[in-house]
Amino acid sequence: MLGLADIREAHERVSGVARRTPLERSRSFSEMSGADLHLKLENFQRTGAFKIRGAMNRIATLTEAEREAGVVTASAGNHAQGVALAASRAGVDATVVMPKFAPVSKVKATRGYGASVRLEGVDYDEAQAYARQLEREEDRTYVHAFDDPVVMAGQGTLGLEIVDDCPELDTVVVPIGGGGLISGVAVAVKEQLPDARVVGVQAAGADSAAKSLKAGEVREIEGVDTIADGIATRSIGEQTLEVMEEYVDEVVTVDDREIALALTLLLERAKTLVEGAGAVALAAVLSEAFEYEADETIVAALCGGNIDLNRLGTVVRRGLVQMGRYLKITIDLKDRPGELERVSSIVARTGANVYAVHHDRTSRDVAVNAAELELELETDDTEHAADIVDALEADGYEVEILS
Repeated sequence: MLGLADIREAHERVSGVARRTPLERSRSFSEMSGADLHLKLENFQRTGAFKIRGAMNRIATLTEAEREAGVVTASAGNHAQGVALAASRAGVDATVVMPKFAPVSKVKATRGYGASVRLEGVDYDEAQAYARQLEREEDRTYVHAFDDPVVMAGQGTLGLEIVDDCPELDTVVVPIGGGGLISGVAVAVKEQLPDARVVGVQAAGADSAAKSLKAGEVREIEGVDTIADGIATRSIGEQTLEVMEEYVDEVVTVDDREIALALTLLLERAKTLVEGAGAVALAAVLSEAFEYEADETIVAALCGGNIDLNRLGTVVRRGLVQMGRYLKITIDLKDRPGELERVSSIVARTGANVYAVHHDRTSRDVAVNAAELELELETDDTEHAADIVDALEADGYEVEILS
C-alpha cells in the first residue's frame, strides 16, 4: 500500500521540475457556496497539469537498462506531456500513444516536449492497448498514467502542498480519471490530517470509480462521453481502487452542464482558465453533489488547464446557457414586409443584445407564406431570458427555445 514516506521521497525527486502551485481562497466562490472555499491552482503547473509530478517520479526511478531502452505510454493528453517533458529532461527516449481524437493542442505540446507521438484508437483505453503492444515489441518500459504506486506517489506531492498551505482544511475535493491523483492526495492528506474528508469527483459520462467502489472490484464501463477528456477513462486501476477503498470517503459525479458552468465561472470570477477535468471539483461544490457545512474549509483541486481552444468556445457557450446569459430561439414569421423589424423592436425593448440572426424563407419545416427566424441573444440572467420569451409570446409569436 502506498504510504506517506513514498510521497515524501517523491517530493525530493520532483521538486526540481514540478512547480509548487498556488492555493488561494476564493471570496466569490465562498459566497456562492457558503463554504470557506480554496482553489489549488494546479492548472499553473508545468505542462499545464499535475501529471508531470507522477511522470517525473517514475522516470527518476528507472534503472540504467530501462533508461537505455526508452519508455512508452498512453494518454489523452496531460500524462503525455508530463512523460514527454520528464523523459526529455532525463535524456530518455519516449513514445506516446494518444487517441485519434485527442485535442490538437495536447498532441502538438507533447511533440514539442520531445516525444514521438502515435495516434491510435478512439479513446484512452484503445490507445493504451496499442502502447502495451509497443512495450512488448520494442522492449520499452511502460509508464502507466495512474495504476502504479510510483506514479501515485508523485501525484501525491500535490497533497503535501495542500496540507502545508491549508492545515485547517476539512474537505479536499479531487477529480478522478484512473485514480492516480486522488490516491496520492488522499494518502498525503489522511496520513497527516486523519479527520479531513477526501471527496472524489468523476464526470457522469465516465463514472467507473463510482461503480467500482460500489461493487468492490474494478468495473469497466462500455464507453465514455464527457467534455472532461482528461478524466475520460473506462476504468480505474486495480491498485488505485485499493487505495481509494482505504482512504477516500466519498465519490460523486457531475454532468457536463455543471462542468461547463464551473469552467465558465472560473473564467469570469477567478480569471482562471481550466479544462473540463480541471473544473469538476468546483462543479461538485457549486452543484452540492456532496453535503457540506456552512463555513466548512474546502479545497478544490483544479487539476489542469490544457483545454483546446476549438472546444473552449463551445464549453463557454454551454456555461452561459446555464447562467441564463445566452438564449437561442426560433420564431415562425408571416412572410411579409415589416415582420423582422417588429420582432427586432420587441427584442430591443427587453434590452437583449443580438449575437446572430438567421432568416430562412425556404425551410421545408415552415409554410409557403411563412419564414423561420432564428435568434441568438445575449441576456443578463435566466429571468431576463424568460422576460424576452414572454414579451414575444405576448405579441402573438410562438417561440421555440433551442438553448
